[in-house]
Amino acid sequence: MIFLYILCGLYFLGMLFILLYSLAQGHLLFHFLKARKEGDKIPHQIPLTWPKVTVQLPVFNELYVVERLIDAAAKLNYPKDLLEIQLLDDSTDQTVDLIREKLKEYPEVNFVYLHRDDRKGYKAGALREGLEKSSGEFIAIFDADFVPDPDFLKKTIPFFTSKKIGMVQTRWTHLNRNYSLLTRLQAFALDAHFFIEQMGRNHQKAFINFNGTGGIWRKSCILDAGNWHDDTLTEDLDLSYRAQRKGWEFIYRPEIESPAELPPIMSAIKSQQFRWTKGGAECAVKHARKVSAENLSFRVKFHSFAHLFNSTIFIAVLLTSLSSIGVWWAGERGLIPEFMIRISGIFLIGFVLIAAVYLVSFFIAKKPTIPTLLTVAWQLPLFLSVSMGLALHNAQAVWEGLSGKKSPFIRTPKFNLEAGKINLYGNRYLLQRMPVTTWFEGVLAVLFWGMVWLAFRQENFLFLPYHALLAFGYSMVFVTSFKSYGLGR
Repeated sequence: MIFLYILCGLYFLGMLFILLYSLAQGHLLFHFLKARKEGDKIPHQIPLTWPKVTVQLPVFNELYVVERLIDAAAKLNYPKDLLEIQLLDDSTDQTVDLIREKLKEYPEVNFVYLHRDDRKGYKAGALREGLEKSSGEFIAIFDADFVPDPDFLKKTIPFFTSKKIGMVQTRWTHLNRNYSLLTRLQAFALDAHFFIEQMGRNHQKAFINFNGTGGIWRKSCILDAGNWHDDTLTEDLDLSYRAQRKGWEFIYRPEIESPAELPPIMSAIKSQQFRWTKGGAECAVKHARKVSAENLSFRVKFHSFAHLFNSTIFIAVLLTSLSSIGVWWAGERGLIPEFMIRISGIFLIGFVLIAAVYLVSFFIAKKPTIPTLLTVAWQLPLFLSVSMGLALHNAQAVWEGLSGKKSPFIRTPKFNLEAGKINLYGNRYLLQRMPVTTWFEGVLAVLFWGMVWLAFRQENFLFLPYHALLAFGYSMVFVTSFKSYGLGR
């Protein structure tokens, strides 16, 4: 019986965490809608004299996208004498020669090529070293898979109307949204972050984060906050919290778009997800206690904790999914009072709120027509299913982050498939070795399909929707992972 109580406790604790997370998301949705209703007006003005800007382009072994990046950066519409573009290159392959040849095409552009033989500090280290040599008052940053808007600088600089404003973040858009089912699902998720979460936090003056790219900093803000640190995998989130804790204000502008590429295969998605979720957990350990000690409002602290610990939801999903099997079994044998099982239905409010966040973000850009309604009717449950299917992989990342286990910065492979230069089977940067967790994802898929079968056999459908989503999600994650590892050359 003690084991049964522990099992039920894990289930209810996990569901309670999901409910609290969803309430935070619901509150962000409320402020997003309020911001939209009020017009989300933020003061901005064209400066009398444009300031000097340094654009940093951190690169590491990017054969397939670096030429596109350089072409886009060269087209930035800004006074040439006030623009410096740093190529921060840590590459160890032919990318080095490719960049040097490409830069010869733009002798009129102030490109500064900085190559490091020692990749110390990974991206954070490259940005830090580039900052020491930069001449700009403002620092814009774009990752290798981005294609900066030519007017990016002239659209963002006017929002630095106060000396207190330290950073302006723009909204990511997606060059290959419609390439595959996986890219559609990623765009579905990222749109919710860049519309609901970022706008919802910014509207109520809660902490937001620089997203690592597609944003522009006041150089003095970076330096005042302690410069780039490399002790977490998400140097962007870390610096964001250090700066805002010191009183710097951030601005998020959804109307300014920064197009980028989405990973088209599961192994690449997983490497990106691992870095984001583990880095987020590392930042939670680093900043949560300090935020709680700051003289901040309850609302700011609440959303800071929800923000810092949001990746922990994957641990909650993993625990509730596994413990739900035991709760189902105990309920089937009458070991748990029926009212206790049914009262757990209140936790389903959490899933309703989460679904509402993604539905609203989906319809921001698309009018509610029959085709769009049909699209979201299958896309939303499929997204939730695949998100659950990533729970094991991401829970491992979160646990490593919370426990302090260190790991190297693993880049996300880029493809540039629309250019026709390479196909999925020829990318040299793909991971070749399939991790053991992928096999466990296959085991979990079989396990939850078994629970779906038992639900029909025993005519006990209480957990059927949950277990069906888990079964399909783990199946899709396992199959797409199995197919994607070893495709490189």
